[in-house]
Amino acid sequence: MFDTVRKHQKILQLVLMLFIVPSFVMFGISSYSGFMDKETDLVKVKGKPITSQEVDNAAKRQAERVGGNVQIAQSLPFRQAILNELLQQRILGFAVINLRLQVGKEALIKSLQNIPQIRALYRQDGSFDDVRFKQLLANNGLNEEQFYASQASFDLKISQLVNSVARTELASPKLSEIVSTLYETERQVQALKFDAKDYLSKVNPSQEEMQAFYSANSKLFESPEYVDVEYIVLKADPKSDAKVFSEKADLFANMTYDQSDSLKPAADKLKLRIQTQKGLTRSGPVGVSRDHPLANPKVVQALFGDEAVKNKRNIEAVQVAPGVFVSARVVIFHPAQTLPFKDVAGEVKRQVSQRAAEKLAINAAADRFSSLEKDPKNAAGFAAPVWVSRNKPANLVGSAIDDVMATNPNKLPAIVSVKEPGAGVTLYRVDQVRQPSGGDAKVHKAQAQQIQALVAQSEFAGFMAYWRDAANVKTINPLK
Repeated sequence: MFDTVRKHQKILQLVLMLFIVPSFVMFGISSYSGFMDKETDLVKVKGKPITSQEVDNAAKRQAERVGGNVQIAQSLPFRQAILNELLQQRILGFAVINLRLQVGKEALIKSLQNIPQIRALYRQDGSFDDVRFKQLLANNGLNEEQFYASQASFDLKISQLVNSVARTELASPKLSEIVSTLYETERQVQALKFDAKDYLSKVNPSQEEMQAFYSANSKLFESPEYVDVEYIVLKADPKSDAKVFSEKADLFANMTYDQSDSLKPAADKLKLRIQTQKGLTRSGPVGVSRDHPLANPKVVQALFGDEAVKNKRNIEAVQVAPGVFVSARVVIFHPAQTLPFKDVAGEVKRQVSQRAAEKLAINAAADRFSSLEKDPKNAAGFAAPVWVSRNKPANLVGSAIDDVMATNPNKLPAIVSVKEPGAGVTLYRVDQVRQPSGGDAKVHKAQAQQIQALVAQSEFAGFMAYWRDAANVKTINPLK
C-alpha cells in the first residue's frame, strides 16, 4: 500500500517524515481540543493551535532519534522544519476528518502485520483468525469499534490519503517518450569565444574614468563593519559534579541576562576572566580556531543584533559546545566605511579595465554575429565541431545548451550568441542534427520517473494548498 509513497519520498519528505517518526503522530487528533496561551501559539489550523511547546518537545524527540544533541533541537532551522511537519500533519488530519474517510478492517489489520501479535493471528492457510483477534482486543480493553476509531486507524487514513494523491499517473506514456527523444537529440556545434581577458591589453582607463567609477560604486570599496568585544566563558571541569555545574550554568545565564550592562558581576561571582577580541566581523573572528567561543555563528549573530550594538547589552548565554557557555558584549562598534581612493586605486583600475575589456569583446562578437547572419556557412575561426545533447552537453551549460538546443533544425546552419557576464560572449554555429539509434533504456526509465515525480509533486502541492485554505491556517507568532 505504501509503494507509491516510498517512490515519491524525496518529493513528499516533509510529510513522509511524520510517518517514519511515530512520535509525531501523537499530535493528530488530540491537538484538536482546547486552546493554549496565545503567546505560545505559533500556527492555528481551524482555530486550533500548534504551540511552541509542541514544537520544542517534538524537536527534542526527533533530535534524540537521529542521535543529535540538544543544540540541534534548539536551532531555529531544525525547529522550523519540525513546525512545518506538524502543520502538514495537522492539515492532513483536517482533510481526513472532512472527507470522512473510512478504513476497512482488513486494510487496517494488513497495515499492522509487522506487529507480532497481529501476525500471529494468521493461520497456516493464510486466513485470519477473527475470534482470536477479538479476544486480543478484549484483553487490551478494546472492542472492534474502538479499535477502528483508534489513532492507528486515523494514521492509516492519512497514509492512504497521501498514497492516493501521490498515485497520479501520466496522461500518456507517450509524453515521457517525447521528452527522452528531445534529451537524446544531438546537434553538431562549433564555438567561437570572445573572451574579455583577450582585450585587456587594449584598454587603459584614465584617472578621471577611475575616479568616476569609484564615486559611482563606493559600496564596492567599503571596509566591512566590525566590533571590538569582551567575553567570558564558563567551562565544565571534568572532575566537577554535573549538578553543581548545571547550577553554575544557570547562574551564568541569569546574571549575564539580568545584569546585562556588564559582564563583571557574573565574572566576579563565578571567578571568570573577562577576555577581549578586536576586529570581529559578521564572518567571525580572524586567526582563531574553529572551536573558539566567538567562532560560533549564534554568538556572532547575537553580537551584531540591535541589543548588542545599539544598547551595548550582554548577549544571552550560548552553549557553544557540551559543557561550554559564553556570553559577550560589544565594547566598540565600527561601522562600514568607504576606503580612500588611494588605498583601492589598484582594485578600481582592475574593475574598470575588466568592464571596458568586456565591452570590447561584446562589440567584437556583435560585429562577427552580423557578418555570420549574412554568411552562416563561414566557419573561419570556430573550434572543431562536437556533438552535444541535453543528455551529453559537453562543456555547454545554462543558457548555452538551452539556446543551442532551441535552434530550428529546418534552418541550419544557425548562429547562436550567448553572453557570459563578466567573461564576454561565445558564438555557437549549429549545422547538423541527428537522432542516435538505440537509446539507453535505463536513462529512459529514469527520465520517466522524474516526470512522474514532478507531476506527483504538482498534484500534492495543489492538494495541500486547497486544504490549507479550507483549514483556515493562520500564522500567529513566529518561532524564536
